[in-house]
Amino acid sequence: MNRPAAFLADPPLSQAVTAAYEGDVASDGYVNNLTRVWCWRPDVLASFQAVRADLLAGSGLSPREVAVLVAATAAARDDAYCALAWGARLAELSDEATAAQVLRGGDADLSERENALAAWSRQVVQDPNATTEADVQRLRDAGLHDQEIFEATTWIAFRLAFSTVNDALGARPDPQLAEKAPRLVREAVTFGRQAEAHAV
Repeated sequence: MNRPAAFLADPPLSQAVTAAYEGDVASDGYVNNLTRVWCWRPDVLASFQAVRADLLAGSGLSPREVAVLVAATAAARDDAYCALAWGARLAELSDEATAAQVLRGGDADLSERENALAAWSRQVVQDPNATTEADVQRLRDAGLHDQEIFEATTWIAFRLAFSTVNDALGARPDPQLAEKAPRLVREAVTFGRQAEAHAV
């Protein structure tokens, strides 16, 4: 019998749950632990995914800037699951050394916009009430306009909500995800819940 993917048992199968599982298998080759958690309300999972897609559909943020945002957010939040996934994504869009630096809190080899977004991500995670108008102006000075600043901030908040559910309910990073991540990315993710060894 399969071990539960988190602190909750696997949800009962339904048409919506099966569709979510099949979507994971089609894209990743396996059912993600976080999908098992979220499939206690597959309708909420689908709505959340749709809102995130809508947010970025007309955004001026590039895919690499989004990857910097999420990697920096996940690391500042000590979320190993998203750090592995988005660290690997950032490595694809740059290189694994750059991705590892972002996960460790460094910003070398990033553009001015990316540096500003990474710093903003960490600031929002650590204390959103401590931000100032001057902090927002630094984003503008780096070339971000106000809609992009709103989109970046909302994206950070969405990732925080997503990772809070995953982490609080014990969803560990999938072993397949950890194995697929570049070595430097894996070595940088020393925080949060760790992936279990892949059963043979």
